[in-house]
Amino acid sequence: MAGVCGWLAGLMISVTLLGAPTERATWPQWRGPARDGTVTGPAWPAILKTAVTAQWSLGLGPSYSGPIVSADLVYVTETKNKSTEVVRALDRSTGAVRWTVEWPGAVSVPFYAKSRGDWIRATPALDNGTLYVAGMRDVLVALDAATGAERWRVDFVEKFKATVPEFGFISSPLVDRGGVYVQAANSVVKLDARTGAVVWRTLEGGATVFESGAFSSPVVATLAGVRQLVVQTRETLNGVDLSTGRVLWSQPVPSFRGMNILTPVVVDDAVFTSSYQNGSWLYRVSRQGATWSVTEGWAMNAQGYMSTPVVIDGYAYLHLANQRLACIDLRTGQRMWTTTPFGKYWSLVAQRDRLLALDETGHLRLIRATPKAFELIDETVVGEGEAWAHLAVADGDLFVRDGAGISAYRWR
Repeated sequence: MAGVCGWLAGLMISVTLLGAPTERATWPQWRGPARDGTVTGPAWPAILKTAVTAQWSLGLGPSYSGPIVSADLVYVTETKNKSTEVVRALDRSTGAVRWTVEWPGAVSVPFYAKSRGDWIRATPALDNGTLYVAGMRDVLVALDAATGAERWRVDFVEKFKATVPEFGFISSPLVDRGGVYVQAANSVVKLDARTGAVVWRTLEGGATVFESGAFSSPVVATLAGVRQLVVQTRETLNGVDLSTGRVLWSQPVPSFRGMNILTPVVVDDAVFTSSYQNGSWLYRVSRQGATWSVTEGWAMNAQGYMSTPVVIDGYAYLHLANQRLACIDLRTGQRMWTTTPFGKYWSLVAQRDRLLALDETGHLRLIRATPKAFELIDETVVGEGEAWAHLAVADGDLFVRDGAGISAYRWR
C-alpha cells in the first residue's frame, strides 16, 4: 500500500511539474481583458497568410458589437429586420448556437450617419456569470451567461424620463467590483451588478442631437493615487468617484458636433485623447489634498476618429481620421512617423512589440511596434463583409464580426 501511495505521490508531482491544464484565455469586454487592447499568452506567429486558418463561421444580421469570448462560449449581437435586437451564445469550438434571446429595439439614426447603419452598437460585458447587453433604445439587459435567462433589465428612458439617444446606446458597459458603469440617460450611471438598482447618476447632459447619448466607453484607472472612473462625455473628459459619483475633475475636450469617440487612454497620471476634426491632447491630472487640477501636457494636430489607440512602451499607435496610422511619443507629443492611407477604421490589439490591426475591409495586418519606422510584417484577409466591430483575440483564437456574421480563426 505504501508503494502505491508513493507512486501516486510521484505521479502528482510529475503532473505538477509538467503543468496542469490552464483556463482558456478570454475576451470579456470592450477592448479585451484589461480594457486597453492588450493581451498576453503565447507569442503571435511571424506570418499571417499561412498561420491563420478558418475554424467556423455563422451568418448573422448586422451589428457593431465586438464579440465577447468566455472559456467555452462566444457572445454576439445583431439587429434583425430593423426592429429586433438579438443576442446569441455560440460554442467557442464549433460555432453551434447554444441559446438565443431577443427583444424589440431599434433606432433610426440621423441621416448623415445612415451610411453606418441603424443597428446595435455597444459591445457587451461578461462578468461573474452575467452578460450585460446595451440595446439601442437606451436599455441595459443582464442575462445569465450560461442559459440566456434574463436577470434584470433597466430602461433608462422610462426610468429617468430621458429621450432616446439620437445615435442609440453606443458606450460599452463597464463592470467593476460589483458595479456596472454606463453612459445612458444623457448621463453617467452606476448600477448594482446583481440587481440593476441605480447607485448614482452624474454628469447629466442635454438632449439635443449634439448632446444626447455618448460615444466613448469608460475605464477605471488610478490617477494621483486615487482609483476612479475616467469617462469622456460628448464635451468633457472627467474623473468620477466610484462610490459616490462625485466629479473629481473635469476637462473640456474640443470636438466637432460632440464627436468624442475614443476611449480615454490613461498612462501614469495623465490621460490621452483625440477627437474628430480637432487634434490630440495629453492632460496631466494631479491633486493636493481634496483639490484636483488638470493641466494640458501637450497638444498636437493628429486627428483621431473612431479607433482607440494602443500604448506600448510610452508610444501611442493611433489610427487617424485620414486613414493613416501614426506613432506618437506620449511624453512629448512628438509624432514619430505616419503611414500612407489604409482603411477607414482599425481595431487594434497589442502583444509585446506586435500590433494586430483589422480594418473595415477585412484586411488583418501584423505590425512591429517601434517608434523608429512603420514596419508591416505580414497581412491577410479575413471575414466576408465590412468589419466595423472590434477584433477579439484569446490565446490562439481570433474572432471577426463583420457585416456577414462572425468567423473564428486560429493560429496554426
